[in-house]
Amino acid sequence: MLIDTYGRVATDLRVSLTDRCNLRCTYCMPEEGLQWLAKPDLLTDDEIVRLIDVAVRQLGITEVRFTGGEPLLRPGLVGIVERVAALEPRPQMSLTTNGIGLKRTAPALKAAGLDRVNVSLDTLRPDVFKTLTRRDRHKDVIEGLEAAREAGLNPVKVNTVLMPGLNDDEAPDLLAWAVEHDYELRFIEQMPLDAQHGWKREGMVTAGDILASLRTRFELTEEGSQKRGSAPAERWLVDGGPHRVGVIASVTRPFCSACDRTRLTADGQVRTCLFAQEETDLRAALRSDAPDEEIARIWKLAMWGKKAGAGLDDPSFVQPERPMSAIGG
Repeated sequence: MLIDTYGRVATDLRVSLTDRCNLRCTYCMPEEGLQWLAKPDLLTDDEIVRLIDVAVRQLGITEVRFTGGEPLLRPGLVGIVERVAALEPRPQMSLTTNGIGLKRTAPALKAAGLDRVNVSLDTLRPDVFKTLTRRDRHKDVIEGLEAAREAGLNPVKVNTVLMPGLNDDEAPDLLAWAVEHDYELRFIEQMPLDAQHGWKREGMVTAGDILASLRTRFELTEEGSQKRGSAPAERWLVDGGPHRVGVIASVTRPFCSACDRTRLTADGQVRTCLFAQEETDLRAALRSDAPDEEIARIWKLAMWGKKAGAGLDDPSFVQPERPMSAIGG
């Protein structure tokens, strides 16, 4: 069991498969990209599966989310999914992706055992997409979403970040589109995880701003904390249901007290929180032929030291050195 000193138990593992990405979103990385991890530093497919196996069999993990960078860039992705699906007990598996390449891979991922996907899409306007991502791939993302739904990777969730002066007027249009296409839309407050360290709290679109915008067109009924559980998104029924919309207010309404996540970076480091300054190395233990029990012990010790919260409301908060693309969203 991965328990911390505040009594929280981690059952949800986020696994970053690569730090690379084929977009250059302005809130994540600079236009020229980043210095990617060297191939020898990345976990191999076998190492990833072994660590997930330890987490599932010995540490009580019941859900696995594959992230990046962009996980569809990982050559062995389908094989990793297939091998994790064969573990006993079998964890629930999902994938967070920018959707580029999903049209081609969705059927294979479903056949391998993937349960569902989260796709990042911040705008319905191709020109704004190009400005936000510095790539002209809007059509590919739309087609990827459709392919995921047709393959049965449901519920298909759409993650959206609103940026002032770019797409902050699109919230109602995005929700109407999501309802029409049977996607579950989730707005995410912009977080201080950009490589440029240019994030400013006073410039972000808050959960309150998003809800006020949505209510100009929709009636929203809050589901409440009982149905939310440890999920990061607060959810509302749209016009009485059955469709829902979520808001992940990591900055203005943090949910740290109910957090059930542990994170594994693409180079084999345990992170107890997206905003953590410290990491614990599992790759070294793997490559020194440590037994599974020793790897589990190191992982437990790392999670025992998890802090009470991310500290975003602390004036002394320091942004993590590693950007979101390197540690998994």
